[in-house]
Amino acid sequence: MTENSSTRLDKWLWAARFYKTRAIAKQMIDGGKVFYNGQRTKSGKNVAIGDTIKIRQGYEEKEVKVIALADKRRDATFAQTLYEETKDSIASREKNAIARKQGILLSPASDSKPDKKQRRKLREFKERI
Repeated sequence: MTENSSTRLDKWLWAARFYKTRAIAKQMIDGGKVFYNGQRTKSGKNVAIGDTIKIRQGYEEKEVKVIALADKRRDATFAQTLYEETKDSIASREKNAIARKQGILLSPASDSKPDKKQRRKLREFKERI
């Protein structure tokens, strides 16, 4: 942990193990996947204790509160002490995970490729619409 009252956002995200490299963290910030206190920001923005950060990673969207600062990457147990995920964020992620699972169960993938007759029927169906 640092003695400073702030750390760069890309360094903090990297130290908290949200992204594998600082370069990826910077790309995600610049690409609008990370919101700092509800707003888009730059990778050089200083993070302070008590701030909220919203992070989009694939299907997941996490909202975390900064508890501690670090600019060095250490093990995962240390990284988890840097932030606390909000209760709303945990609830919405669980709800979205259940919805994705139900969607997969409602339209399961086939075990094999369609044969010639099935492909012909699929083509006819698609062209009809």
